[in-house]
Amino acid sequence: MGKKIYVGNLSFNMDDQTLGSIFSAFGTVESAKVITDRDSGRSKGFAFIEMATDEQATAAINKLNNTDQLGRAMNVSEAKPMVPRDNNRGGGFSKNSRY
Repeated sequence: MGKKIYVGNLSFNMDDQTLGSIFSAFGTVESAKVITDRDSGRSKGFAFIEMATDEQATAAINKLNNTDQLGRAMNVSEAKPMVPRDNNRGGGFSKNSRY
């Protein structure tokens, strides 16, 4: 299995296919997913790419970091493992609230 890549500062016009084609210049793209808002469907400005090998991912990171794509300089780095969220996020009202 290859390495997962985080891509930030994306143009809001970037889609999965365009992003995948940019990274395919460095090897086999297993997946390319621009993260979108679930309500509006609009891009959140970041994405994840999965390359076939670690070597291909490293080459893509080194060559594409801070390059201009659709008018914005992409931030490209190795994705960090997802940290579990705390279910008690606070805020809002509880059934014991005085208000």
